[in-house]
Amino acid sequence: MYFQQGLEKLNGDFLTRPRLAEQISNWLPASSAPVWYKYFIGNQIIPHWQTAAFIIIGLELAIGISYILGYVVRPMALVAVLLCFNLIFFYGPASEELLKIFVAVHFVLAWVGAGRCLGFDYYFFKRRRGIWW
Repeated sequence: MYFQQGLEKLNGDFLTRPRLAEQISNWLPASSAPVWYKYFIGNQIIPHWQTAAFIIIGLELAIGISYILGYVVRPMALVAVLLCFNLIFFYGPASEELLKIFVAVHFVLAWVGAGRCLGFDYYFFKRRRGIWW
């Protein structure tokens, strides 16, 4: 899903139109985010929406490729948790329930180390047992 969403945003107008800034501006006053986070979003993310959109697309593609290949699943699952928490505050209540489910799924993938079953992490797990594999 992350890979598909990243490709759709990359091929669409997510980088050319300020859709991210519009969504954040509409939802930010009613958001339940902490005050310091609202301040950060209002002063850094909204004016620099293209950079934030590029980072979101890059993270979605990286997470999708990692999950497909089963390579460095644990670190990417933790990155996906952080991305989901940010997207909850960016997109508002329309996608909040789905993103909360994704947070739970990412925690499970990080805890289990899902890439060790059928992915490339299997080969690294045998050689180096550690927290990342």
